[in-house]
Amino acid sequence: MTLPQTHLDVNLADLVGAIADALPERCALVCEGERLSYPQLMARASQVARHLTSAGIEPDQTVGLYLLNSAAYVESLLGCMLARAIPVNINYRYTGNELSYLFAGASLAALVVDAEHAGLAAAVASGCRSLRHVLVTGGAPDSVSFPPPVTVLNYADALRSAAGALDTERSGDDKLIIYTGGTTGLPKGVLWRHEDFYFSALAGGNHYGPPRLSVEEIVTAAAEVPGGGYVITAPLMHGAGTYTLFTALLLGAKVVISRKFDAVQTLRLVKAEQAMTLAVVGDAMARPLADELAARPGEYDLSSLFVLGSGGALLSASVRSQLQRMYPNLYITDRFGASESGTDGQLDRDEDGRSRLTHGGNVQVLDEALRPVAPGGMGRIAKSGHVPLGYYGDEAATRATFPVIDGVRWALLGDLAAVTEDGEIVVLGRGSTCINTGGEKVFPEEVEQALKAHPAVLDAVAAGVPDERFGERVAAIVQLRPGADPGAADADALREHCRATIAGYKVPARIEFVPQVVRSPSGKADYPWAKRVLTGTG
Repeated sequence: MTLPQTHLDVNLADLVGAIADALPERCALVCEGERLSYPQLMARASQVARHLTSAGIEPDQTVGLYLLNSAAYVESLLGCMLARAIPVNINYRYTGNELSYLFAGASLAALVVDAEHAGLAAAVASGCRSLRHVLVTGGAPDSVSFPPPVTVLNYADALRSAAGALDTERSGDDKLIIYTGGTTGLPKGVLWRHEDFYFSALAGGNHYGPPRLSVEEIVTAAAEVPGGGYVITAPLMHGAGTYTLFTALLLGAKVVISRKFDAVQTLRLVKAEQAMTLAVVGDAMARPLADELAARPGEYDLSSLFVLGSGGALLSASVRSQLQRMYPNLYITDRFGASESGTDGQLDRDEDGRSRLTHGGNVQVLDEALRPVAPGGMGRIAKSGHVPLGYYGDEAATRATFPVIDGVRWALLGDLAAVTEDGEIVVLGRGSTCINTGGEKVFPEEVEQALKAHPAVLDAVAAGVPDERFGERVAAIVQLRPGADPGAADADALREHCRATIAGYKVPARIEFVPQVVRSPSGKADYPWAKRVLTGTG
């Protein structure tokens, strides 16, 4: 089933600007002691836009944001949108080939970069011939050398001297790029129209009801919300961070961010900023928060907090239960989505522990022939309606992931799902990481859930390793909690624990213990790393 297409022909930055005009006293952003009201934030964004325009950056040219969480990130993101340039998120952990690949693939015309990353950016800039302008935040631009003809300026100086008029012909056709995490392969730049992003990634400005279809409706709803703190723990350069940022801004909330995630600092910020919402990315952020709360009961005042929302990575049942026991009145949400489709719905656990997806109607499960799967079948999750234009600069990948079926454009996700007899969707996991052991399909997520339910396990990642008899066998990497008794949580004990919740063929035949599980800055599992560790190839 596909629903009628809804419309709101407006640039995202102009939506935030409308809230700034209507609520001039509202605090928009708090970061490391810096505080900006909505009008101040939009004034800074306008300075970024004026500077980019004066530097020759034209509509639909790309601007890389190679930054840690900061006011400069939010200003630059909105500034690109006001200038009708295309903002591009850059993973600050990338180096060498990864960074060079993204710079060239995104055809960057300009770059906003932290001083601490400027040297790496300069080292790969020669491979991006389109790059001609760089702004450096937090340091002197003359400390790095970009190849000519690239001009390099200090970010703050550039904003102070920004002048000129802005193009006012902005619309919902303006664009942004969200690069995928690249945890199972090379990252791809997902090209969104603002209008499609608004309805799919931001749920039409309302995750708890019908989409808001006018600027006036958005402003009215923001005015009715008290403007409480909205603490975002995710890096803004990650898709989930960008989704959450705009979700909060379109509510007229006070966005609270830190340069990097720290559990203690996050919990203190909840009280200091009277946060009503705390946004995390799966267990990588929720578990340290839960453990800190459990270790120091009564230390943190969370009385202002109503919602803990997770998105971008699955929240395990064990962590969710731990948080719910300590804070039974806390509303915990687990959003499901992807860079290629936005926010697709809410995940809830049924009595069998399966992840059921509640969605708005434009999500289906399709088989290999791209036809709806009948009850009892399995296929790929797909979404129609407001979907991206495709992968930037990659027509072949675009055709494969964003096909037109019977005149309707779809986004095909990498996630597999089953359709129950009553027509509901049960999310199984990423197809690209699925383990095929003797013909049986095992999804790493369910193995990881079982392992992380053990009280001694802090983190776990599962992957398939070659096996002569079964093709692949299930293996896992485990990080124990500090102070855990290794004897009570050795490989045999963990396997026995898993057998209580998952089938025998899903129990990891091999378990490797490591001091720390490697994850992306957003908290997603790094499956290529896990494979290398388990196979001894890296």
